[in-house]
Formats: sequence, structure tokens, C-alpha cells
Amino acid sequence: MDRRDGMRAADADREAVAERLRNALSEGRLDLAEFDERLQRAYAAKTYGDLDGLLDDLPPVTAAGRSQLAPVATGGLPAELTPGPDGRYPGATRRWLVNEWDGYGAAVGITIAIWAVTCVMTQDLLYFWPGWVAGPWGAVLLVTTVLGLMKGEPQRCAAKQARRHLAKQEKAERKRLEHESGGADGPAPGQG
Repeated sequence: MDRRDGMRAADADREAVAERLRNALSEGRLDLAEFDERLQRAYAAKTYGDLDGLLDDLPPVTAAGRSQLAPVATGGLPAELTPGPDGRYPGATRRWLVNEWDGYGAAVGITIAIWAVTCVMTQDLLYFWPGWVAGPWGAVLLVTTVLGLMKGEPQRCAAKQARRHLAKQEKAERKRLEHESGGADGPAPGQG
């Protein structure tokens, strides 16, 4: 075993392999099931040797201008679920932050509205109890947001959404093909 193969891999190394796997998926070199299995192995890898084994059968990345092959279409993925040239999903951080914080904003807004209506109805400035909802919840969300950003959670969530979208497309295509082939086999049982 090569000395490098036994060395511990860093999060950045695992993320680089994950990006290469995303590119291989978008190029059509991996199917969705194989991509998912390799991606899970990439995030679980402890050494460089574990990571190298995931890319052994994939060609090296070639700049688009130097490639001999035509770029492959992404299969109808929406723009926000299509990785860019660097393998990262554009706008993933913004979408992830909105998703993480949207429930908080709604809940705090509702509690403040209830407090305000109660103050108006009693014609008295009451104790600001919505702070007990906003403060602790906001602190927990802030910590989980910072940790999620440090661990690359927005890109992982975007990749997961893209996999789900592709799986739905594949399922719909299989259904369509089954439906078409079922109609071409002749009459249904009991009708002949």
C-alpha cells in the first residue's frame, strides 16, 4: 500500500471527490444508484485510498474547451439543481438558509402579532413574552446554521434535491415506457 493511500483524508478532499462524482453523474458516466452509493462512500471515507477507489474508473476532468466530447444535457434539471462548471450548485446556500429560517420568521411574526393585538385590546403595554420564543429558538438556529455552513450542508442538500429530481424523472420515464409497451402487447387479459 502506498504511504499516501493510508493517510487520513480531510473534509475538503471528500468534498472534491463528491464534486467529481456529481460531474460524472451530469456527464452520464454514472447512473443515479451508483452515484448515490459512491457519494455515501465518499463522505464515509477515512483515507486517500478510500477516496481514490471511487474515481478509478472515471476519466480525468477535461476543460470544456479542450474536451473532444460534446457536453451532455442535464436531463431537464432546473437551473438551481444543475451543478456549475466547478461542480457546485449555484444559489444553494441562499436556498438552504431560506429553508432553515423560514419557519422561525413565521412563528416569531405570529407571536409578535398576538402580543400586539393583546396589548391593543388591553390598552396596556404588556411584558414582551415573544422574546422567549424568538431568543432561544434563534440561538439554536444560529448555531446549527453556522455548523451547517462549515460542513458544506447547502451543497449536500442541493445534491440530494438533484438526486430526488432525477429519480422522479427516471420513475416517470419507466412508467411511460411500461405504459407504452403494455399497450403494444395486444389486448389486455380477458379482452381477447
